Amino acid sequence: MKKLAVLSLTLGLAIAGATWVGAHPHINKSVTAKLPSGADATVTYVTVPSNEDYATRAAAGAFLNARGPRLKLSAEVKAGNVTIPAGEYTIGAIKNGDKDFTMALYPGAVQRGVAPDMSKMVKLESQLNTTHGKAEHLTIDISPGSGKFEGKVVLIMHFGTLFLEGALS
Repeated sequence: MKKLAVLSLTLGLAIAGATWVGAHPHINKSVTAKLPSGADATVTYVTVPSNEDYATRAAAGAFLNARGPRLKLSAEVKAGNVTIPAGEYTIGAIKNGDKDFTMALYPGAVQRGVAPDMSKMVKLESQLNTTHGKAEHLTIDISPGSGKFEGKVVLIMHFGTLFLEGALS
């Protein structure tokens, strides 16, 4: 009887452990950077799996934001012709067409399943690149730009093979 109890306990723990190891973790992340203007920019997001099908199937004009990533600015930021007031924004991309996206910021939170007021979008000067490899999980960062963004700071959203940069300076 004792052997049966030990065997049952061992088997139960092995099954539970296999289930736990196989579970897919979502990691809460944050990135903070001091922009050239002196403003602090903080990004918070969850590393969800990159489901590029989601972006492919979306209609033109849709605002795509995987689990509502946020950008918080401590002060007003000027990025080219765009002025972004201090505050908190939902980070996303507006789909203009196949392989054509614009990085956009929506003031405050976007409720899940509710279409945001597109007239409130802050559209950043953007560039899409599909040659940076594949990100298996959503990755967002603040980094020095390259190419047409050389000398600027950019907000980067890497989702599957979609590598979208939006100017923050």
